[in-house]
Amino acid sequence: MAKLYFHYSTMNAGKSTLLLQASHNYIERGMQTYLMTASFDDRAGKGKIGSRIGIGCEADTYVAGEDLFEKIEARLKAGPCACVFVDEAQWLSRDQVWQLARAVDDLGVPIMCYGLRVDFRGELFPGSSALLALADEMREVRTICHCGRKATMVVRLGPDGKALKDGPQVQVGGNETYVSLCRRHFREAMDL
Repeated sequence: MAKLYFHYSTMNAGKSTLLLQASHNYIERGMQTYLMTASFDDRAGKGKIGSRIGIGCEADTYVAGEDLFEKIEARLKAGPCACVFVDEAQWLSRDQVWQLARAVDDLGVPIMCYGLRVDFRGELFPGSSALLALADEMREVRTICHCGRKATMVVRLGPDGKALKDGPQVQVGGNETYVSLCRRHFREAMDL
């Protein structure tokens, strides 16, 4: 039975690495997969999912407002597909998450989403909020804070190296921009 999965964590937990490994496992067994990522995320290159450890794979892209049910339905009509993988799922809209759920239910294809749970202010992203509500299964991908505790939060650093408290929710960046922290060190960095 097909399910909607949400694998979530903070930055630098290896979510994209796990996505690429899971897709590889299907391909190694002779099955095809369909990878998708946000069109504006070009850190690994346009239309590519990349991991900080150096592996990557071509992916289809989606834009805000695009109907993902229709996109997945068209992909399935083009040929067999054992699983759909969505990277950076926090950037999905609530409607797009419902479209993914509909694809699971009506098209019978499993969909694995990977993304951040909260932003640099400790607030849920719209896509993450919808996935937490709608996913059939959720799995936390763990990483650690500099103190050794489990990191559950992330801060965005300003040019001075200090945690920012304001700014747009979406800003593409990596290790130079974000640091994963436990809740205690997040509170300290944010003066909470």
